[in-house]
Amino acid sequence: MGLLDGKVVFVTGAARGQGRAHALASAREGADVVVSDICADIDTVPYGLGKKEELDETVRLVEGLGRKAVGAVADVRSQQSLDDAVTRGIAEFGKIDAVIANAGILSADGVWTMSEQMWQDMIDVNLTGVWRTAKAVMPHMIERRAGSIVLTSSSNADDPDGLIAHYSTAKAGVVGLMKSIALEVAPYGIRCNAMKPGFINSAMTSWQGMLDLYAGHEGGTLEHMRQAGYYFNALPMPMQEPDAAARVALFLNSELASNVTGQHFFVDAGHSVLPRTNMQAVIPPAEG
Repeated sequence: MGLLDGKVVFVTGAARGQGRAHALASAREGADVVVSDICADIDTVPYGLGKKEELDETVRLVEGLGRKAVGAVADVRSQQSLDDAVTRGIAEFGKIDAVIANAGILSADGVWTMSEQMWQDMIDVNLTGVWRTAKAVMPHMIERRAGSIVLTSSSNADDPDGLIAHYSTAKAGVVGLMKSIALEVAPYGIRCNAMKPGFINSAMTSWQGMLDLYAGHEGGTLEHMRQAGYYFNALPMPMQEPDAAARVALFLNSELASNVTGQHFFVDAGHSVLPRTNMQAVIPPAEG
């Protein structure tokens, strides 16, 4: 018996990273999956996004677990492409029981130096794209009077870092969106919750600019990233692997969480309980 036996789960951003982990965790627990990714790059994002071959590999890995999968190229900036992916999934499986709005991007620049396009792309993908994903499945779930919606926020929604104001803003907005969705769809038996992953190993966190930030100098490496986790996490561990988030989404989509809605869960190895210290404190000179 699996936690999701007989269920169908729709996952965005599933070509790799957390999205692939969500698809595989769902399949291991008995679900068939609909997986999507943009399969193209965005100019303001400094690393390559998921490719069609990677999305196809996610489908193959799910099938290797004995479950069925439908792969769809879908840009969360387009409501039509998400609606089409949902329609394909329902045509194949007859229903969608749960959705994990996982697709997201990361870029870095100062609040007053980033371009308007960089800001807009971030909001379009990481906030509006999450709304569009939920919007694509809600009419179907309302008709069935059942469903679970999991939105991916971030620990940065509460704990900002420099150079990612647009990212923190979008992820904080996801929490507000989640609460509103949970309130509106509760009468139809639908639940909505959010996860706040912390420092997780993915293409989003391992492009060269980020590696340099972890190292504190140019030429940062994956080992610098790994070691940075020990400073970010309260638990004695390096950066987390994508399956850490997948296990929480699995719980939220299962009957174990049947009475849980409108909540947001840190998946941050305890980062949120660490004290904050101003390492750039400017101390004025003593008077007199």
